[in-house]
Amino acid sequence: MSHLRKIIFISLLIAQGVVLGLIENMIPYPFAFAPGAKIGLANLITIISLFTMSKKDSFLLVCLRLILTTLLGGTLSTFLYSMSGAMLSYFGMLLVKKIGPKYVSIIGISATGGFMHNVGQLLTASFIAQTWSVLLYLPILSFLGILSGIAIGIAANYLLRRVDTLRRFQNEHEQQTQEKWSMY
Repeated sequence: MSHLRKIIFISLLIAQGVVLGLIENMIPYPFAFAPGAKIGLANLITIISLFTMSKKDSFLLVCLRLILTTLLGGTLSTFLYSMSGAMLSYFGMLLVKKIGPKYVSIIGISATGGFMHNVGQLLTASFIAQTWSVLLYLPILSFLGILSGIAIGIAANYLLRRVDTLRRFQNEHEQQTQEKWSMY
């Protein structure tokens, strides 16, 4: 893959992630019983990056997406929560992805990301509030995070199967990593 083609692809995914993040920030919280819970639309881009580019490039994508989304519509507080959730989610998904396509699907990896994102945010909240009682919120957020992760995983699976450009980048990535992921 040419260097310029790779940079353009990463840039387009970052832009899409930022737009999805900003759109989601404009949507009122859909879960009245779980204030602050969101669907995590921008995580769709993170999942796609895990299956179409190197770890280094996908990590760069996550970092730039966080920074740009914060600069365009966030605060230092939202950055801290988003960063802790995104980093724990990203590394959790990488860890689960290492299990391999024989044992885990893209949907399972995404569900892991949804769960870990909430764990990261609650750990940050407990650090800021200086109390572990914030973690009592974890069962509710875990359930919603896993459901959201499943929905995002289904969407990523669909896009990776149906969008020719994504399929080409995924095929190139699979050739480089010697790992074939089924799209079910």
